[in-house]
Amino acid sequence: MNKVPMTVVGADQLRKELEILKFDRRPKITEAIASARELGDLKENAEYHAAREEQGICEARIRDIEGKLSNAQIIDVKTMENTGRVIFGTTVTILNIDTDAEMTYRIVGDDEADIKRNLISVNSPIARGLIGKSEGDEVSITTPGGLTDYEIVSVQYI
Repeated sequence: MNKVPMTVVGADQLRKELEILKFDRRPKITEAIASARELGDLKENAEYHAAREEQGICEARIRDIEGKLSNAQIIDVKTMENTGRVIFGTTVTILNIDTDAEMTYRIVGDDEADIKRNLISVNSPIARGLIGKSEGDEVSITTPGGLTDYEIVSVQYI
């Protein structure tokens, strides 16, 4: 399986979610199934079927997180020398050359991405267009709105 890049914060968040699923959510679902079984006929028992479905979703998420963590490549840019190059985990400020709008994004793993918090996936068009470039470079990136020209204003390893 391929390595899954993630930041230290992203790995910690997945570990916390895994702990909650295993030691809080899973036991509650097991109790709900046991309670529903006591109600009688399982064929027409909506509570039982709902709890079993919830159990399946929970177990699938546990397997998903365990798989990602076992294949994680945790990257901590704070321990690296700032070369001015955009890499996974860096915080990049870019300037839209046409509109003079400045935006700052942190390039993170898929599970950490949250555009509202300016965290973009390493697999997003903007991140793919920025990776490997350096501070001061101009790049053209195809976004949903079309081809846009940006200048890389700063690259921070924070």
